[in-house]
Amino acid sequence: MNEEEQTDQNEYPANATQQSARTEEPAQAEQSACSTLSVPLAQPDIGPAEEEAVRRVLRSGWLTTGSEAAAFESEVGRYVGSAQAVAVSSATAGLHLALDALGVGPGDMVAMSPYTFVSTAHAVRRVGADPLFCDIEPDGYHIDPTALERTLIQAQRPVRAIVVVHLGGAACPMSDILTIGRKHGIPVVEDAAQAFGATDPDSGHARVGTIGTVGVYSFYANKPLTTGEGGMLVTDNEELAARARLMRHHGIDRPVWDRYRNPAATWEYDVIEAGHKYNLPDLLAALGRVQLARTEELAAARRQRAHYYLRELADVPGLRLPADHPGHVWHLFLLRMPPAQRNRVAADLQQNGIGVSLHFRPVHCMTYYAERYRL
Repeated sequence: MNEEEQTDQNEYPANATQQSARTEEPAQAEQSACSTLSVPLAQPDIGPAEEEAVRRVLRSGWLTTGSEAAAFESEVGRYVGSAQAVAVSSATAGLHLALDALGVGPGDMVAMSPYTFVSTAHAVRRVGADPLFCDIEPDGYHIDPTALERTLIQAQRPVRAIVVVHLGGAACPMSDILTIGRKHGIPVVEDAAQAFGATDPDSGHARVGTIGTVGVYSFYANKPLTTGEGGMLVTDNEELAARARLMRHHGIDRPVWDRYRNPAATWEYDVIEAGHKYNLPDLLAALGRVQLARTEELAAARRQRAHYYLRELADVPGLRLPADHPGHVWHLFLLRMPPAQRNRVAADLQQNGIGVSLHFRPVHCMTYYAERYRL
């Protein structure tokens, strides 16, 4: 798939899916400080409850990973229906930990879509493996199961994982992908960074992220649920979760919270792996817990805006609108049009104070990946 073939796949998301605006002065001040756009591309919906949660942690004297992060993990696990939830510093960190826990390493390949943010491919490189790019659906943006099957058959080296990306808040064709994964004995990792709360009607309306072997969510500032920065790894596999917990905090064999806050605990600890610094602080987890309690409210607001756009833009010539899939949480409202028209529309919107962005320039077109893999 070369750049010319991919050109008409590029599209701009409109602002339908920004979090619902509030009238509190702090939110307005933040908007004015960071942008002159009257309608920004993404603006988090932060209210008094989120502010109070952060104040509570500040007053507690414990700011890093502790009881708030543990509670956030439990609450997210219950909400999505996953036995194990591991809070991390970002979705990128979660993907890295997921691939590590699956034993993916140097010399291996990971099948994935190139139509995603670069962090998906970067996580593959962090474990020393190489991405094996598969084409996307002819009329959509998710990995194409037919292309995936063909790519796996033609692979020259072992493919140790399949990473699917639930783009824009809608579910991938998980039933077909899981069938292919089982056929080839390859685990499926769900990059659900953009789709927290979304469901897949073909999987019994299960939450995306919980359908494959392991899933990862992003809680970045513009995501459906935000902690500013952060993410969560979810799985039903206890061994994978234990490995992720160990590796997210330097490979230390016990939680810092336990060592410093439990009067019965000793100061001794051991480092049993060369881990990373991927833990989520309580300050951010407290914000996430409030956002989680508001998830359905925020999703309903995005859905209402998306349906308004679908109705009002239905007759615009040359414009392809996104499909209204059941379970869609509308993180992005993806508009597809010919490049020349797209560029004119984007420029006009920006000049009129309406934020837009290109999602995405395919990963295989980025200099690092194009040169390394001669794509």
